[in-house]
Amino acid sequence: MPTKCQKVRLTSAERDVLEKFVAHGTKSARAINRARILLLLDEGRQERDLTTILGVSRGTIYHVRHKYLQTAHDHILDVLHEAPRSGRPMKIDSRVEAKVTMLACSEPPEGYGRWTLHMIADKLVQLASIDTISHESVRRALKKTN
Repeated sequence: MPTKCQKVRLTSAERDVLEKFVAHGTKSARAINRARILLLLDEGRQERDLTTILGVSRGTIYHVRHKYLQTAHDHILDVLHEAPRSGRPMKIDSRVEAKVTMLACSEPPEGYGRWTLHMIADKLVQLASIDTISHESVRRALKKTN
């Protein structure tokens, strides 16, 4: 037997803020969809209608409703934003990027006419700037500086 979902009840101030949020400025499409979900749920629309109207899954609707009802929020817009996602930490930070640029702009080793990507990668490992780095990562770092 399915449990009855709690209803979303927005205050008039929250509704005004969400309507302005959707109507003005540039925001992420996800945040706008979350605002629309809350507005439509407040109007009493069914989940199946929202999936058709907004093109989102029922899981998305559930998570937005759950976040609104369960979390304490100072402002309604706090509900719309995503939490930072975990992921692989960046391997090359600004310090290593600076060393890549410094090496590329310096004189190449004796016997060479210019620095190659492989040579820069090897030199960074020799200097103990980083444990390992590929020539492709060096290329991306240099491309950022252009």
